[in-house]
Amino acid sequence: MQSFYPERFERDMACTEAEWLQWLPRAVGPHACQVSGTSAQVAIGEGELRLTWQVVPPRVIALLRLPRLRLDFAFSRLDDAQRHAFMKRFDLYTQRGGG
Repeated sequence: MQSFYPERFERDMACTEAEWLQWLPRAVGPHACQVSGTSAQVAIGEGELRLTWQVVPPRVIALLRLPRLRLDFAFSRLDDAQRHAFMKRFDLYTQRGGG
């Protein structure tokens, strides 16, 4: 988890689009989320988050191939603390563990 989340940023995630769409409802928690094609709008109090994504070529490490999805995050009308609180939950629900 980061200590600061700007209003706009992008992130690569090692998942398929199908996995992402399964994770999304739990990741946004109690916030209303409307998905349309390759984007979603999440209502967060008086503000919102617009997510857009696209499938990009997999990451290849030797014989390992990891699916990749590029996500663009665009928050509006949310202060630093509100963005951090939302992303704290989001990151916990979308991170992959290793071991």
